[in-house]
Amino acid sequence: MRLEHLRQVVFASLAFTLLLGMPCQVRADGFSVSCEESQVTIEYDGNLVTKYHYRDTDARKPFFWPVIGPKGKSMTRAFPMETVDGEQHDHPHHRGVWFGHQGVGGADTWLEAASKNFKGEKQAEFLASLGRIAHTAFTEISASQDHAVIRSTNDYLDSTGKQLMADERSMVLHFSNGQLVLDFDITLLGKYGDVELKDMKDAGVNVRVPTSMSLTDGKGNIINSVGDRDGDTWSKAADWVDYHGPVGGENVGVAFLNHPSSFRHPTRWHVRDYGLFTANAFGPHSLDESAESGTFTLKDGEKVQLRHRIIFHEGDEKAAKIAEAYKAYATGR
Repeated sequence: MRLEHLRQVVFASLAFTLLLGMPCQVRADGFSVSCEESQVTIEYDGNLVTKYHYRDTDARKPFFWPVIGPKGKSMTRAFPMETVDGEQHDHPHHRGVWFGHQGVGGADTWLEAASKNFKGEKQAEFLASLGRIAHTAFTEISASQDHAVIRSTNDYLDSTGKQLMADERSMVLHFSNGQLVLDFDITLLGKYGDVELKDMKDAGVNVRVPTSMSLTDGKGNIINSVGDRDGDTWSKAADWVDYHGPVGGENVGVAFLNHPSSFRHPTRWHVRDYGLFTANAFGPHSLDESAESGTFTLKDGEKVQLRHRIIFHEGDEKAAKIAEAYKAYATGR
C-alpha cells in the first residue's frame, strides 16, 4: 500500500472513530496520540508530553495539563487538577495552558463556579454570568515522528446555552533543539450573529507557571523582548515574554511568542508575579488607563486570528536563544 494511501486510511479511520465518540489511537515513531472520552493524550517515544482536556465540566473550557518540558519537569501549576504540597492554591480557573475571555457577549468564559463563593442571590447572579467554551468536534488528530497535531472547533455559550460565537483551533507540538514547542492558533468566528468582546484584563491565551518559577513564592524572573524585567513587564506590549526559574532543582522557562500576523500584534502581556502568564490582545485600556478601549464587535461572518508559539525550555531566555527563536517564528523559518 502506498504511503499516501495509508495516511488517508489512518485519518479516515480516526475521523470515523471520533465521530462515534470511541477511543482512538495514532502511533508513530516519535509522537503518538491516544483519545479518551474527555481528553487526548500525547506522548513522545512512550513518555507523556501533555494531555488536552476538552470535556472537563468543572473547567468550562478546554485546556492542556500537564505539560512535561525539559528534564521531565512539569511546566505548569498542578492545582486545581491535583493538590501538590508547596503550590499556590489561588485562582482555581487557572488551568495549565488555556484560552478564556471574561466578556464575550455578556458571558464570562474566564471564571468557573469554584472561582467565587458568594451567598444566596449574589451567588446565583454570579453563576448566571458564567459562560463556557464547549468542544464541538475534532477536525484532525495526527501524529508523526516530528509532530503531533490537534485541530478542533468550539462554541462559546452563555449560561442558558445560547451560542455566542465559535472558534477553530490548531495546536501543533514538536521538539526543537531539546525544547518542547506548542504552536497554538485560535481563530474566533462570528458564526451566530454579531458578538461584542469587551475590553477586559482577564482575557487571552494563558499559561499558569509552576509556583517555584513565580516571583512571589518562587525564585523566578520575567523578561520581555524590549528589555523590561519582572514587574515592569506587566501590561507592556512586546513580541515575546520569557518566564523562567527553578522547577524540581532545574532552571527552566516558558517563552511566549506573539506572531506578527496575530490580532493587535504586538500584544500586551498580563503577566503577573504570582505566575499568571497571559497574552491579552483584548484589554488595552484595562491594562493601561491611558490606552483607548479595546472593546469591539465581531461581526457575523467575520473572524479574528490569535497566533502564538509557546516554548518550554532549559535555562533563561539567553540560554534558550529566545530572541533568535522569535525571528525564526516571525519569518516562517
